Amino acid sequence: MRYLVYPVQGNDTSVYKSVYLPMTCTNVITNLSRHISLTKEECDLISSKVRQVELKRKKVIIHEGQVAKDVAFVLSGCLRSYSVDDNGFEHILQFAPAEWWITDMYSFIAQQPAYLTVEAITDSEIALLSRKDQLDLFDQIPKLERYFRILTENSLVGTRQRLIDNLSLTAKQRYENFCNLYPSLINEIPQKLIAEYIGVTPEFLSKMRTQLLRSR
Repeated sequence: MRYLVYPVQGNDTSVYKSVYLPMTCTNVITNLSRHISLTKEECDLISSKVRQVELKRKKVIIHEGQVAKDVAFVLSGCLRSYSVDDNGFEHILQFAPAEWWITDMYSFIAQQPAYLTVEAITDSEIALLSRKDQLDLFDQIPKLERYFRILTENSLVGTRQRLIDNLSLTAKQRYENFCNLYPSLINEIPQKLIAEYIGVTPEFLSKMRTQLLRSR
């Protein structure tokens, strides 16, 4: 199944509809099949629960303060999750290029207001799975629960490590970690966003990258 997302009212990205376009979510099934064995019937059941959508650049799928009803699997493009502090500065928690999952994990699991905003950095294509449908799948395909439990644990560990890195590592070390974690994004997303992710100004990042290139 494939859907096209568009705002319902003006430019309000918090309200959107999904328009049906025929296509199957083979990428999601392929990703799951790398970790767990699935029968054809199980694959068909999962496909029936997944909504495939297209997003334009800067389209928001989760707003801070709203409940995250879906977890997204990125088929193409790139998304990011971020928070905004009291001074209006954005703090990026995660990027999600192709074959990554992204949501506000706390909000999605607890069905409480989100602390994060999730936004498309580029024109993107994603597959959405609602919390309700996820729980239904857990009942019908128990091995999926283990897969998503590991995914949730990795997300929590990654968030904790990000906090420790921001407190203890130098800017150079944080940039090297970014390059190791997101090698496909080094030259694909605006440098401003990379600077925001590692906690430096774009000018500082530019100088640091120049120094790193010269030292190689």
